[in-house]
Amino acid sequence: MTAAYNEEAFIEGTIQSVLAQTVQPRRWVIVSDNSSDGTDEIVERYARQHDFIRFLRITRAPGHSFGAKVIALQAGSRLLQDAEYEFIGNLDADISLEATYFEQLIDCFRQNPEIGLVGGFVYEESDGEYRSRRVNDVRNVAHAAQLVRRECYEAIGGYAVLKYGGEDWYAQTRARMMGWQVESVPELKIFHHRHTGGGNNWMKSALRLGALDYSFGSDPVFEVMKCLHRVQDKPYFAVALARLAGFVWPYLRREPREVPDEFVSYLRREQRGRLSALLNRRRPADAIALHVSAASKGVDNGVRQPESTFQD
Repeated sequence: MTAAYNEEAFIEGTIQSVLAQTVQPRRWVIVSDNSSDGTDEIVERYARQHDFIRFLRITRAPGHSFGAKVIALQAGSRLLQDAEYEFIGNLDADISLEATYFEQLIDCFRQNPEIGLVGGFVYEESDGEYRSRRVNDVRNVAHAAQLVRRECYEAIGGYAVLKYGGEDWYAQTRARMMGWQVESVPELKIFHHRHTGGGNNWMKSALRLGALDYSFGSDPVFEVMKCLHRVQDKPYFAVALARLAGFVWPYLRREPREVPDEFVSYLRREQRGRLSALLNRRRPADAIALHVSAASKGVDNGVRQPESTFQD
């Protein structure tokens, strides 16, 4: 399923990337989320040419909300009800993939029946070449191009509509709660053609991410450490402070959380376990320096990247 809002600059490249896959989807529903540019015309043209592509347009009140994407996906999922499938997933409208991407994802499922959700690492352009995002993590599956085993998808109730977004984080945490394994594969590249939280909206993005962490019940100590970890993000220190402010403000207002109490308890156990593992970890100083240097530069040196304690 793909939700597209005014993606005429990228959607054709995404469609061509899927058409080039060695394993194509049995059905691909592309939902135009009230687009006002040329998105609809591009998708409709390809839908006429390829029977597995289905187009749906939905209309809604103008304006942006993080729940709109998932509402669009839920509308699109109705066009999958008569299809037989083992895996279901999301594909963003501004990405491209290597030709064997889906084939390799399915191989992951075949090799390990305990895996419920899997995806690749997101790469974004920097200084003329695509580099792995610093926040990529083998435990954290980006929503940009992921597949979910059908049994897992149905068990977690699909993608949830959430005020501050984070449907990918919620889905994978719910999957782990139910005993499924979740994995992001560094060797599988997702080329993202629009930078995440880029441009002049870094302040708004940081505030929103802090509020998202609060809404999920993130442990306060973990959140402080997470923000300290972000001091190297540009503009230095300001992003970390804005994110912490975004977390504290709804905390002071006692804003109701969108997730159940058992989710909060599970997430905090995970976070405290990661903090404990970090404090108990003993690594040589030169290894630490090498890891920090590579991570800060977004270097893809061909080595499987280690787990990050403070992923998004």
